[in-house]
Amino acid sequence: MRDAGVLVVSEGLGDPALATQVSVRDGRTITSDGPYAEVKEHLAGFYLIDVADLDEAVGWAAKAPDAAYTRVEVRPILDMSAWEQ
Repeated sequence: MRDAGVLVVSEGLGDPALATQVSVRDGRTITSDGPYAEVKEHLAGFYLIDVADLDEAVGWAAKAPDAAYTRVEVRPILDMSAWEQ
């Protein structure tokens, strides 16, 4: 991906047990530790790539080492540029 010039960033993510959840209620920031739901799968890391379309993204996902033994999920970036701030 790097050699092809499509890789923007790639990072592994910490264990979900180390997560801090953040919400805002009545203007007050509230935090809580760790995930509440027990899940079999969690996001272990990600690749952010800049490609022309879904087909190209799927092609790169198929080359990820994880695709050989589990699923690799492909998602578009959420465009929040029009959201109010």
